[in-house]
Amino acid sequence: MDGERVSEGGIDDLYARLKRFAHQFKDCFSRKPTHGHLLTYMAGQHSSLQRKSIEPMALAANVPPRTLQEFLGLSRWKHDLMRRRVLERVLQRHASPTAIALIDETSFPKKGSKTAGVQRQHCGATGKTDNCVVAVYLGYATAEFHALVDCDLYLPEKTWAENPERCKEAGIPDALKFRTKGQIALDLLRRSVAAGAVFKYLAADELYGSSSEFRAGVAELGITYVVEVGRMTSGWTTKPRFEIPDSIHSDGRPRTRAFRTENTRAPRRVDRMWQRGGPSWKKYQIKETEKGPVVWEARAQRFWPSYRGQALEESWLLVARNVMSGEVKYFISNAQPDAPLETLLHVAFSRAEVEQVFQASKSEIGLDHFEVRHYLPLMRHLIVSLASLLFLEEETKRLRKKTAGGAYARCARRPKRSLTGQSRAASENEGLSRPCAKSIIGSAAERNPQPHTVEKQFAYCM
Repeated sequence: MDGERVSEGGIDDLYARLKRFAHQFKDCFSRKPTHGHLLTYMAGQHSSLQRKSIEPMALAANVPPRTLQEFLGLSRWKHDLMRRRVLERVLQRHASPTAIALIDETSFPKKGSKTAGVQRQHCGATGKTDNCVVAVYLGYATAEFHALVDCDLYLPEKTWAENPERCKEAGIPDALKFRTKGQIALDLLRRSVAAGAVFKYLAADELYGSSSEFRAGVAELGITYVVEVGRMTSGWTTKPRFEIPDSIHSDGRPRTRAFRTENTRAPRRVDRMWQRGGPSWKKYQIKETEKGPVVWEARAQRFWPSYRGQALEESWLLVARNVMSGEVKYFISNAQPDAPLETLLHVAFSRAEVEQVFQASKSEIGLDHFEVRHYLPLMRHLIVSLASLLFLEEETKRLRKKTAGGAYARCARRPKRSLTGQSRAASENEGLSRPCAKSIIGSAAERNPQPHTVEKQFAYCM
């Protein structure tokens, strides 16, 4: 670690703390030298290097670059066990009965065609269709802490999953088949729940929320979701009636498909509802920034989503509109009928947490700096990065508590600047994650408390 950086703001023993942190993964390695390479790799990710790929990290640590290359690609160690250890530590130290599962993906722009999973596709990092690799992540968010706890690589169907020769060249296991991003997200969620994770809520963007299969999978796990959906989503705000005709098919089979009764209107798109009237709007302050408060107004209604002409389970439809920009977002939730609008809105906007974690992981530990091409070293890099980011988040939390009301230095590769720590006031909202709060990046004004109505603080009835 950079010696100059660790001497400021009370950060005087980060390398020693990182060494103790890495010790918990000792049983993932059969040989002591291999475990030592883990510490070298993680220390490089927390260093002040501008580029945190294998070669500069190895040279900074005075070890041959081939050593770290072999650590990721050739050495025998249990990376899946390391992934479980990350989740176990989060559950042991930061668990909350009201934890929110955050589902999102992030992309890594790459040149060429050899990196596992790469293809031209939507790239969030560049904001356009680009050559990139995409990974799906599961985040864990509470009032006081948030981290990434699991991830998996997205393998495009046409260009990779259906091309065994290309997969073989990139070292992709034969058992790895095509899965949609929603299916990957459900696998991550199920794997974490099976390992002991308890999530009360889940938030995801419309890529996942618009999938009825994904929503059903989350509901089967007993998790309350508030997921964004596209404006083309349709359904009913009054319970539709369906009947199965008494007639039979031409081949003699009885009809089993239900059809809308004459008194049931066709489903309407969510962006075309309430063009006149509808539920009243209520204003909520989502966060406080240096430029002032960010205010959205919202309204909600019980809703029956439509899928292939049929009505799905009764849900909530939540519509939120930015007061300044006019941007409109639509959310669907399986919350109970008496769930407060404040709670739904809180969970809906908590997804910004994972976006801030992605920012930190790329700018602080070089998540997107990898230059490996094969599947195994790529996955190992992503898993080690989960651990590095967890260490970064824990140290940030420790220093905020230690210097509450004072100043502290960021553990960052960029030029140092002090941030003002603030002790979080106890409230009845304790236990919920802070929506739209920055990770370790951003000004103190952006590390805000719970969102509140313009008139008063939210009163969560959880």
